Amino acid sequence: MSVLVTGTSSGIGQAIAQRFLDAGYEVHGLDVAPATIAHPLYTHWQGDIRDEVPAGLPEDHEILVNNAGTLEESDAIDVNLVGTIRFAERFVDSPALRSILFIASASARNGAEFPQYVASKAGIVGYMKNLALAVAPRGITCNSISPGGVITPANDHILQDEGLYAQVLGETLLGKWALAEEVADLAFFLTVANRSITGEDILMDNGEMLKSNFVW
Repeated sequence: MSVLVTGTSSGIGQAIAQRFLDAGYEVHGLDVAPATIAHPLYTHWQGDIRDEVPAGLPEDHEILVNNAGTLEESDAIDVNLVGTIRFAERFVDSPALRSILFIASASARNGAEFPQYVASKAGIVGYMKNLALAVAPRGITCNSISPGGVITPANDHILQDEGLYAQVLGETLLGKWALAEEVADLAFFLTVANRSITGEDILMDNGEMLKSNFVW
């Protein structure tokens, strides 16, 4: 089975690609950065989701994971939303396709980040639902994962600051952030084992959204 994952050179995308490789899947990864995965079943394609698909990249994947994105506010809408939609549309007509997954963000629900980043991730959730409606007659599942804090290099500015890290952990019920491998495990379930969940955005935030103080 062939899997196409975007944004595989670091963080969540790298962990998702590795999860499928560990299970014996053939993985094609696309990233603006060079490859960081060395595996006989892994093929790396260097490119931007906003551009044309690299020549030679197969189109007959069973699973499509749209993970690539940026934290840069000036590029957030163009990359995270427009780029993701354009990239997904290039592969959605493949007769081999059986599952589509998007990586959104908990901020799509609570608005608690920079405005264009929040809007881009909320847009991904809306687009996912629209696409789920379109592909359902073909038996294709389409979902998204909205992680809260995740331990990745992109969050090093927080992870390396003891005071900031203590503050963000205090905002969660479980007192921790997720590992990228946890997101990868959920991604694997939603695209491989799952047959009946579609059009859903799954929140993985260690209880941050739920946390509240009841005063009586």
